[in-house]
Amino acid sequence: MAIVLSEPGVDELSEAVAVLREWQYEGAPMQLHPGDLGWFWRSGTEATAAAVRTWSRGGRILAVGLLDGPGLLRLTIAQEAQWDEELARQLVEDVTDPERGVLPAGKANIEAPMDALMQELLFERGWNTDEPWTPLRRDLGERVGDPGVRTEMIGPAQAHVRAAVHRASFDGSTFTDEHWHAAAAGLPYADARCLVAYDEQGAAVAAVTVWSAGPGKPGLLEPMGVHREHRGQGYGKAITVAAAAALRDLGSSSAVVCTPSSNTGAVATYESAGFRQLPEMRDRYRDA
Repeated sequence: MAIVLSEPGVDELSEAVAVLREWQYEGAPMQLHPGDLGWFWRSGTEATAAAVRTWSRGGRILAVGLLDGPGLLRLTIAQEAQWDEELARQLVEDVTDPERGVLPAGKANIEAPMDALMQELLFERGWNTDEPWTPLRRDLGERVGDPGVRTEMIGPAQAHVRAAVHRASFDGSTFTDEHWHAAAAGLPYADARCLVAYDEQGAAVAAVTVWSAGPGKPGLLEPMGVHREHRGQGYGKAITVAAAAALRDLGSSSAVVCTPSSNTGAVATYESAGFRQLPEMRDRYRDA
């Protein structure tokens, strides 16, 4: 049977979210998570549908991609299909030819499973390796300790607080209350929580969103940020510990997160909260 490349409609997004949940398992390499689609949902349901691509054979989805910004495709593949030669060659053709409607011409990046056949084929087509990223994981088999600060689960009435901390944590961010409401209305948010940490004076100092993929599966932190005026005081560790506890309450078996290896401060923060480094990952990139 032929492999079919599709751009799901709004009413078909639930299937993409469902297979991403299904593909998460303990011991898996860092990969596209339903929470990644959930965070992208801040742009709205229609924009999310327009950014998703699926590859199917016989009506069964074998790969899911998210166009997470101009020229960046974040892609994952069903575990049993990662060395499927027909699929790998089709994926490489589709991402290489701009007329296929996946990536535009010019400079582009692809995040794909490191041990998939697609990696070798991209290298053969001249796609180089980019800067390394560090995945980190914390096992949630045992109770998570107290974060040491007051944290609050954010609902619709506190969306403005979450949005303000996010803007103060990431330079150039334009995140708004409306973006939070859009993400919270998305399918993946049914298994998500937003948390904000406060200092002793009651100021909001850090925030995180966590995404469960279901009981017994790894949950994702995306994103976590500390207000630029409150850094260096342990709030990053505190909100990360609170995030791990929230995922454990949701039934997650572990908590995972990924950050550029060059961001040594972030790596150290996650390690201080009980996370352990996994093998580095690298995107593939094509020059303009």
